[in-house]
Amino acid sequence: MTTLSLEHITYKYKKADKNVLKEVSCQFSGGEMATVIGPSGSGKTTLLSILAGLDEPAEGSILKDGQDVLGMDRDLWRRQEVSVIFQSFQLFPLLTVLENVMFPLELNGTPKKEAAQKARENLALVGLAPEKYKRYPANLSGGEQQRVAIARSLSSGARILLADEPTGNLDGENTRNIISIFERLAHELNYCVIVVTHDPEIADISDAVWQMTDGMLEKMA
Repeated sequence: MTTLSLEHITYKYKKADKNVLKEVSCQFSGGEMATVIGPSGSGKTTLLSILAGLDEPAEGSILKDGQDVLGMDRDLWRRQEVSVIFQSFQLFPLLTVLENVMFPLELNGTPKKEAAQKARENLALVGLAPEKYKRYPANLSGGEQQRVAIARSLSSGARILLADEPTGNLDGENTRNIISIFERLAHELNYCVIVVTHDPEIADISDAVWQMTDGMLEKMA
């Protein structure tokens, strides 16, 4: 089961006077949905960027199943080990639903026919109806677009899913649907799901809750 550990992570923006992250230590595990909450400017987005391999800390270490993440190829880490689900979906507008979900598979060398079959399986897993597979993102609702974004993340093969305010553009019903998908991925399929959010409703149903305050992280539950 996947374990992602951060040990004494410190980060400072260039030319900044103070640390954005201050000695952050925590652990996230497969089989759990963890939530990181906190006000704007507290360091949540920076933490997510470091976990995604988009930034590198000034100090500290990150371990995946005991192996040093910071020593890995960062492009490979982003492509195969971790996947980010965004508030704004970030789907390719000129690719169909199926093509969007096939994209990471083909990028990793999966033959087209096999990629299409796996993409259909991932779309079924998030509950998107087959008649939507040939549509373009603009012809889907916000909730449907987020389902496609999750399915595309699954196609990368990554076992760590990072969700950046994934329900920020959704209504209450779609928020509950998306969170139910994350819960299923964590509890039934052993994904390590980490959600960064302002939404207390998501925190209330998470397996672990971490509070980010002024660059410091504390486990709440």
